[in-house]
Amino acid sequence: MAVLLVVGGLRQAKEERGPGAVALPGMLDERAGDRLIGTAVDDGALQREPGYREVLARQFSTLTPENAMKWAVLEPERGRVEWGGADRLVAFAEEHDQEVRGHPLVWFGQLPGWVEALPEPEVQQVMREHIRQVVERYRGRVRTWDVVNEPFEDDGSRRRSIFQRGMGDGWVEDAFRTARTADPDAKLYLNEIGAEAPGPKSDALYALARDLRARGVPIDGVGFQGHFNLEGMPRGFRQNVERFAALGLDVAITEADVALEMPASEGELRAQAAVFRGVVEVCRAVPRCRSLTFWGFTDRHSWIPATQPGRGAATLLDEELRPKPAFRSVLRALGR
Repeated sequence: MAVLLVVGGLRQAKEERGPGAVALPGMLDERAGDRLIGTAVDDGALQREPGYREVLARQFSTLTPENAMKWAVLEPERGRVEWGGADRLVAFAEEHDQEVRGHPLVWFGQLPGWVEALPEPEVQQVMREHIRQVVERYRGRVRTWDVVNEPFEDDGSRRRSIFQRGMGDGWVEDAFRTARTADPDAKLYLNEIGAEAPGPKSDALYALARDLRARGVPIDGVGFQGHFNLEGMPRGFRQNVERFAALGLDVAITEADVALEMPASEGELRAQAAVFRGVVEVCRAVPRCRSLTFWGFTDRHSWIPATQPGRGAATLLDEELRPKPAFRSVLRALGR
């Protein structure tokens, strides 16, 4: 965000602090029952914006670091580990009696360059060291981990990440077993994007989860990210989630948002609210859906404008932390 400078720096300070918290028409976490309601957390806003922190503390029961636990942030140079953002989030959650969903331990994206450049024979050792280092630091403090994130291409083939090239198909199992050793009590998840509907990617994810489960690999759940737009949820979303739950696995919606073309009309905001309501209803309809996490809660801090030019307004609150129709719709869906 651009910062305006004026005499005395008063405008600058105001911009950096962000808007103050608004009185919202209900509490998301109080209506959630036995399901956790969470959000991704922007570390910069957590540090600088009291209004953001106030909403974060009051409205959610579980927090996911948006970037602070990604490998490139934690260890930008080999051997130089920077725990600041991750430590801040975990401490904030503990102060406010919230759980933490660690995200992600192993992902092809946002890797530091030194990992991408590893000779293939070193990949297994380095991956194991990274998992052990991170999970052991937060052992007993981070309850759930997205151990492996996005291992498949859209056609259901294995993504040719450095881990796939260096270790073959066994890298996913290796990651889960390493994480279990580092914290025997944590819940371990396999997380995927674009697998909400039945199809090649979802079928490949299902086959992997079933195989891991059958062979005693310590997998506790599967996460469906839930990045949608006004096309709505894909047909068969609920039935797809149910088949994973039928394996004896927990399921979660881990990154829900609904992107709009900008500028968004009032009608589009109402349509967005209906999509969010449907997401909540899917989670409520599946007993093993343990948590629903929104990928950010305010349009002030959303990944959509930077990654999908021309789109935005994807969250529950506007840039001034005021409730949108989506917030009220989610409240109703949770309280029904």
